Amino acid sequence: MHNTTAMLIELGAIILALGLLGRLAGRVGFSPIPLYLLAGLAFGHGGILPLQASEEFVATGAEIGVILLLLLLGLEYSASELVTTLKTQYPSGAVDFVLNATPGAAMALLLGWGPVAAVALAGVTWISSSGVIAKVLGDLRRLGNRETPVVLGVLVLEDLSMAVYLPILTALLAGVSLAGGAVTLLIALGTVGAVLYVALRHGRLVSRAVSSDSAEMLLLVVFGLTLLVAGIAQQLQVSAAVGAFLVGIALSGEVAEGAGNLLTPLRDLFAAVFFVFFGLHTDPAEIPPVLVPALALAAVTILTKIATGYWAARRAGISAKGRWRAGGTLVARGEFSIVIAGLAVGVEPRIGPLATAYVLILVVLGPLAARWTEPLARRLTRRPPREASAATAVSEPAEAAHAHR
Repeated sequence: MHNTTAMLIELGAIILALGLLGRLAGRVGFSPIPLYLLAGLAFGHGGILPLQASEEFVATGAEIGVILLLLLLGLEYSASELVTTLKTQYPSGAVDFVLNATPGAAMALLLGWGPVAAVALAGVTWISSSGVIAKVLGDLRRLGNRETPVVLGVLVLEDLSMAVYLPILTALLAGVSLAGGAVTLLIALGTVGAVLYVALRHGRLVSRAVSSDSAEMLLLVVFGLTLLVAGIAQQLQVSAAVGAFLVGIALSGEVAEGAGNLLTPLRDLFAAVFFVFFGLHTDPAEIPPVLVPALALAAVTILTKIATGYWAARRAGISAKGRWRAGGTLVARGEFSIVIAGLAVGVEPRIGPLATAYVLILVVLGPLAARWTEPLARRLTRRPPREASAATAVSEPAEAAHAHR
């Protein structure tokens, strides 16, 4: 069979399978990410139906998927919102980093994978899934809850931190010296600062230059600009994903909204391809040996994310119920954990299977934690009947005396 014909057949089968899996996930009420990963495991090396002709195309599509994920994320935030979040929520971001990056780094060192793998696995356990959490908040009708801005603030800080973390990780993975790594970090920080300044001061001019009455022209200009900037960023070892994120931040108003609407279907398609690609390069036989560490990491980081959300909501003056809800909502991991693991598999191949198992566990347990953490905490912290009746007996005379006064 001609190579192009085989590629078309394989791609058609993959995309059709992803569509059916996405519909199944929607009916069940879960994120489709675990099903996409399982599809990749089935089509990959050691799977049921290994791909042959379309693997190179899928690899390119996966890179575009990561770029579009970060671009759409940047389009959701304005520069002023990011600056405000940094000023008000940075303590919560620091607590989030310490509590959730530490378990991943510690696990990598315990497994003997070395310091570079520790930095990578720290990122895998640190970053929550913005996509999964946004969907959960909508499904549970919590977008208007008082704790929701706190949750979104933590997510924004995590996303913005990627602009610093990814260049550091990329430099470490490339074996760059300490001086070279410092230069890469300075370039990244300088680029982020410059983009934020331009977006704050001249965002309207940038948006006006990109704007077009034609949806076709807007799509081509924004998509082409994003790929160009992502490629330049990659050449500078800043990370293509960060370049795409900065393009999203630089656009605002109607242009950002219009571009977001046009690019969302493309993002969903190529993001699904990305998850399949990651699964393709993970041998299913390599997952059982890392299942125990993955379960241990999942158990620990469920608790640390709940603690993060609880502390952040308490700092914002949210009630106890809202604190537990905020903590449970942050549990899910997903796209960024896989992106980070995908970068690191060249240095430590075992990160791929561990990250796959870890994300599969938490992308399933995340929505359950969002739904049940608060009711479970309320049940566990409820006072026994005897204590409650004794407290009532003590309080009744005091209330009667107060009423008599």
